[in-house]
Amino acid sequence: MMKELANKLLKIEQELAFQKGGFSFFALFLREDAEDNWDLLISAPWVTKNKTNTLKYLAKKLQESLTPQEIVKLSKIVIIEPDNPALEAIHKTIQVEHGLVEVKDSIFFGLPIKHAFIITSQKLNGKTIKKGKSNKPLQRTG
Repeated sequence: MMKELANKLLKIEQELAFQKGGFSFFALFLREDAEDNWDLLISAPWVTKNKTNTLKYLAKKLQESLTPQEIVKLSKIVIIEPDNPALEAIHKTIQVEHGLVEVKDSIFFGLPIKHAFIITSQKLNGKTIKKGKSNKPLQRTG
């Protein structure tokens, strides 16, 4: 069931990256102290510009794409600041874009994580990400 949910989230992540700009981190985490309540962790320069609107937009996308049974498995959406030092450590360990890396029994952001599906983990060069393109900085012309 969770792998199916992770695959649906992968499609949502790809769509959002194309529409809004690339993510540096997009993952599904099951904390060790959580029964079966998963957290969706996201990080991207465009996300932190307007967190409220981003959360509303993402919640709408999730409601459109997931079944009610899948939605209740999601505990919360957590926005990670792009300059979070723990994020840098994860990027060094796991590098993936629009993929699905499964991790079990590990420590992320100082918390014991029982299970995780990491969809994107990459260091983005520059703050401005071109929509619908690779995650390279925009080139100035002229």
